[in-house]
Amino acid sequence: MKYRQLGRTGLSVSEVGVGCEGFVGKSASEVRTLVDAMEDLGINFMDFYSPDPALLENFGYAIAGRRDKFVLQQHLCAVWKNGQYLRTRNVEETKRGFEERLRLVGTDHFEIGMIHYVDALSDWEVCKRDILPIARKLKDEGKILHIGLSSHNPEVALEAIKEEDLQVLLFSVNPCYDLQPAGEDVEQLWAESAYSHPLLNMDPERQRLYETCERQGVGIDVMKAFGGGDLLHADVSPAKVSLSLYECMAYALSRPGVASVMAGARSVEELAEDGKYPDAPEDQKDFAGALASMPMIRWEGHCMYCGHCAPCPVGISVADVTRYLNLARAQESVPETVAQHYSVLAHHGSECIGCGACETRCPFHVPVRENMRLAAKTFGV
Repeated sequence: MKYRQLGRTGLSVSEVGVGCEGFVGKSASEVRTLVDAMEDLGINFMDFYSPDPALLENFGYAIAGRRDKFVLQQHLCAVWKNGQYLRTRNVEETKRGFEERLRLVGTDHFEIGMIHYVDALSDWEVCKRDILPIARKLKDEGKILHIGLSSHNPEVALEAIKEEDLQVLLFSVNPCYDLQPAGEDVEQLWAESAYSHPLLNMDPERQRLYETCERQGVGIDVMKAFGGGDLLHADVSPAKVSLSLYECMAYALSRPGVASVMAGARSVEELAEDGKYPDAPEDQKDFAGALASMPMIRWEGHCMYCGHCAPCPVGISVADVTRYLNLARAQESVPETVAQHYSVLAHHGSECIGCGACETRCPFHVPVRENMRLAAKTFGV
């Protein structure tokens, strides 16, 4: 397993995380078997949006004696009421629900307390007023170590991360969602009408979100990387092209700011397949061909950090140079952290000899030579 820093939290999380859906309805022994497999695979990161008491209690039994091996992301505002899940903004329900999560799992803290499912700016204003103070108090008490937010809307996420103590974002990332503009209705991200016309390149607001998160040290962990499984099958994918499990994961993990993908697993076999991702051959992770073949979608001129431009005859990591250039472009001045990351690269944009070999290999027709010139001008080297 490979690990990444989750933004500025100081937490080291596995590239492959696990969502809780596959644990629902399992017995205590079945949950323990899945947790044993997670530990064996080196998967240490798990998200719990579900407030299902049986799930939480079974997971608590499963991690007893090894709590320190896992980074747990639990949700505020997702509560169990009348035998079912409810999203709430009620202050008292939120407080009681989170205390109940702690009790059921049998721990005194969770690494991340996630303000749950905020897709409208008006809802964020409510959460900022009523729920964020609860999260801050829980953090002061040591019951959560870091505050996060889950959302499908880049407009909301960009507004929320203006709050300095919001350090983690659970966000939906995949090649189809990334084409769609911000909106408050998550169903529109997958509506047939949204893909009935030609689409060109990533939505600028989504790109700005990822780059802003990387600059500010807000760690992103990814939900919906497979579009609920639809992206894996051409007949139901809106892109009309199938992607593999590993192509979807590689795409999400190549976005700026992303540390981990929350993969679903309902069995040890599915978990093992997810867990093999970091060591899979690079050709199994190469999403460029699939993206370039999508009939109604074009990523023209947009660097996807896929690496097809390599090798450079003078050793420039074109993808890394372009990544830092994109992080710096939208700023009035170059962020110090971005400049530092660029400076330690083995080779810089100024070393480009203009041979153009990279451009002949790029599936997305990125003007690499111009980007190298801009990087040299932007960073002074």
